[in-house]
Amino acid sequence: MSCNTSFQFQKDFEVRSYQVDPAGKLSLVALSNLFQEIAWRHADSADFGRSLQEQNLSWILSRLEITCEKLPSWGDSIKVYTAGRGVDKLFAFREFLVTSPSGDALACGMSSWVLMNVRTKRIFRPENALPAVLFDPSEKPEWQPGKVRLKGELVKSEKVKVRYSDLDLNNHVNNTSYLRWVENILRENGCHTLPFSINYLAECVMGDELDIHLYDHQGRYIVQGLVAGKQVFLAEAK
Repeated sequence: MSCNTSFQFQKDFEVRSYQVDPAGKLSLVALSNLFQEIAWRHADSADFGRSLQEQNLSWILSRLEITCEKLPSWGDSIKVYTAGRGVDKLFAFREFLVTSPSGDALACGMSSWVLMNVRTKRIFRPENALPAVLFDPSEKPEWQPGKVRLKGELVKSEKVKVRYSDLDLNNHVNNTSYLRWVENILRENGCHTLPFSINYLAECVMGDELDIHLYDHQGRYIVQGLVAGKQVFLAEAK
């Protein structure tokens, strides 16, 4: 966890009642929603967010890793920061930081993204579409989200069907919907959720039926999602 203090964009939030879990703490899904919101706001502020959609380009989240010091509670004021952290081949990196108003680190995240033409499915090198001040192609972060590997003993399996409310602007499953499925199966089976990693491996669309499997590997929990036998995501609570 770097929690680099040099960030490009910041926004203040208050933890709302609908963002907390039964313990009154910010849920994993709500935390990922904050990351997604601050990423879009930063992108739009510098004209590399929704404006890219006019070129049929869209940011596709590939990997996300979250570490946590202390989750905020209902009613807490928090500050959420983000910044581009360079490029490695086709991947652009974005870091997140959540702090208290006094600056105490509460949670950190690192993510990797690809820039895709949603019609042709062609991947664009980020530096060909973005200014270097945002995603410097000569910079590579020391902290990069790792690869999640399937291992352990099968604990639980369930089926989930993609519904309308799971979709994003591109009619694909929103990256936070995957986290909701993962958080549900983890917490309903007495498993922890943080620190957390997820690899997005394939797209899902409305009507898809996922087989979700929970594995226990020496106190680390792996969640696998498949559609018709094809792996679409792997997540790990460490």
